[in-house]
Amino acid sequence: MDLNSRIMVAGSGGLVGSAIVRRLQKEGFANILQIDRQEADLTEQAAVRDLFQREKPEFVFLAAARVGGILANRDYKAEFIYQNLQIQNNIIHSAWENGVSKLLFLGSSCIYPRMCSQPIKEEYLMTGPLEETNDAYAMAKLAGIKMCQSYNAQYGTNYIAVMPTNLYGQNDNFDLNNSHVLPAMIRKFHEAKTHQEPQVTLWGSGKVKREFLYVEDLADALLHLMQTYNSSDIVNIGTGEDVTIQELAEIIKNAVGYAGEIVWDTSKPDGTPRKLLDVSKLHSLGWRHSTPLLEGIGQTYEWFKGKYGQTR
Repeated sequence: MDLNSRIMVAGSGGLVGSAIVRRLQKEGFANILQIDRQEADLTEQAAVRDLFQREKPEFVFLAAARVGGILANRDYKAEFIYQNLQIQNNIIHSAWENGVSKLLFLGSSCIYPRMCSQPIKEEYLMTGPLEETNDAYAMAKLAGIKMCQSYNAQYGTNYIAVMPTNLYGQNDNFDLNNSHVLPAMIRKFHEAKTHQEPQVTLWGSGKVKREFLYVEDLADALLHLMQTYNSSDIVNIGTGEDVTIQELAEIIKNAVGYAGEIVWDTSKPDGTPRKLLDVSKLHSLGWRHSTPLLEGIGQTYEWFKGKYGQTR
């Protein structure tokens, strides 16, 4: 992949896609095809086929997906499995039909079995039952990984699949009804501070543990793997470090400057007890994260304050 390569970023309007675009632009790639919902309905096969035939991308980052937190995954299972299957089926197949040189597919750490040994190694995939609150999304992503591997085996394509941990950063989804835990906390603490509310109620016990990766680091890792990695075997992308949700809440509370009390609603689900990725393979491939959690949260909050009211 050189600076003149025709590169498609599917999902360029989202958290991951927009970070990929910024990273490519920083490196001097100028021939970037940014595809978001306004450009094409990626769930429609004819629209995707026309897009690929018209644009003829050489490299594809498949970052388009229907995503959300526990509440959204629990309440919209049908949309999560249908839309994600449609998007990835259409893009992967059209990439093969149009001779794309390389495609990178994004899975997710939440599609590993619920009770995995920790830290989670790549070979643990599909070795046990899924987390019930996000099983529909997980099944779609598992199918996407297998689809990439199947096209590689049958057609000799070069499609790679990666497994990012929990992500956060610029252009995240801060909607309290369908966002992930970290951006939801940022918004809750910010609004509580603004309205001088005495307490903030958060879901679950706060005792489960999660790993978080700044999205700018992820984009750097994706570009590194797109340029250097050529195998059907999946690769975890993360920090190899985790915190409890209680610890995360305190970090965000302090970053926002909120002085009130945190109340935990234990009637709400916690999700998977722990989800820490083994990133030794990624390290062996020459990449490590560079943004500490406290620094990344601070930068994300500064971005949020500048965009508050406009954020999704």
